[in-house]
Amino acid sequence: MRRIFDDMLHKNVECYVDDLVVKSKKRENHFHDLRKVFECLKGYQLKMNPSKCAFRVTSGKFFRFIVRQRGIEIEQAKIDAILRISEPRNIHELKSLQGKLAYLWRFFSNLVGCCQPFSRLMKKDVPFQWDEACDKAFKSITSYLMKPPVLVAPVPSRPLILCIAAHERSEESCLLRKMMKEMRVLYTI
Repeated sequence: MRRIFDDMLHKNVECYVDDLVVKSKKRENHFHDLRKVFECLKGYQLKMNPSKCAFRVTSGKFFRFIVRQRGIEIEQAKIDAILRISEPRNIHELKSLQGKLAYLWRFFSNLVGCCQPFSRLMKKDVPFQWDEACDKAFKSITSYLMKPPVLVAPVPSRPLILCIAAHERSEESCLLRKMMKEMRVLYTI
């Protein structure tokens, strides 16, 4: 896919294995962008399954995220799955929680730092004791998920702001774009 869509990848085309999204900044350019994609596919003798194609979609699920014109959002079902979890009572439940959180890493600034209190419980031969630090971290995560950010795309003419913070056991960074009177998140690390 990288070889086929080299010049269009991350501009007009997003792909993952065999999933393909053709995107356009302006509605009037979309037909042209689709034509280029179909020509590339034809050049490599690839075919698409019409029953799996959707056209003129302004929003939808892609890679288990909701993609809309205003940005990329976490699917509400994924958030609800984490919010329904009570605090872990054993290592198995903690691993399950961390697996669900790993899905959200790009939306969650300093996820590693927030989960730091849990790392002690993951060590071999350490008894599972949920303490105040774990409880505080868990509540912080669930509180954050009540209003998660919507990731937006950069705009070439607008400056980007990189925020970096160092903590005792982790660091975090966040790429922001200024929009009117507020800052919007583009990406978190």
